[in-house]
Amino acid sequence: MEDMYEDGYTPPILTVDTVIFQIIDDEFYVLLIKRAADPFKGAYALPGGYNAIGETTREAMERTLLTKTGVNCADLRLVEQLYTFDTVARDPRGHAVSVTYMGLGRDIVPAESDKTQNPGFFNVRELPELAYDHKHIIEYAHDRIKSKITYTNAIFSLLPELFTLTQLQKAYETVFGRELDKRNFRKKFLSLNLIHETSELHRDGAHRPAKLYRFNKQELEALARSFD
Repeated sequence: MEDMYEDGYTPPILTVDTVIFQIIDDEFYVLLIKRAADPFKGAYALPGGYNAIGETTREAMERTLLTKTGVNCADLRLVEQLYTFDTVARDPRGHAVSVTYMGLGRDIVPAESDKTQNPGFFNVRELPELAYDHKHIIEYAHDRIKSKITYTNAIFSLLPELFTLTQLQKAYETVFGRELDKRNFRKKFLSLNLIHETSELHRDGAHRPAKLYRFNKQELEALARSFD
């Protein structure tokens, strides 16, 4: 291998990390593991690991996510490559480049096994101390999804297939971290023609039944104009 490089060149370590978000009880949560080895043994971190020779970064992401959290990538409703983090000093073991993915879903439940590393979801507003630069990565991913739901229908990946307009608005508020005006929200969103009313109703105790809606597409699409 050394003969392939000139002038003593040493390639950086290639790793993958994954930021998995979901909404739980109207709060925004991210999936973390507890590291089982140094560096940062016992600290919380994003699920990830080395990118082995012969596998793509996507394959490495799917493998490490399943191995360390028990979450199957196929169960996520939206997955995309987020960013490549390459700060030279981000890993005490040497120069490590992380190709990071972001996934969104609903009702994601980590599966404990003898290989997983204490996976669990944590409120993004109350994160524990994190290994490496993972706090920065989570903040970057959160900013990305805040932006993405203004110009795409990505919010569908955080909602049940059938939902009320109140649940839709609450999902936006949860990601944004702020309240939205009910009247303006509904007027703007319904004008985008992304969802349609169904014949089903949501019944919640003594409250008046609410109409249930469904997204026209259960896949990512760009909006005709920005929603904010």
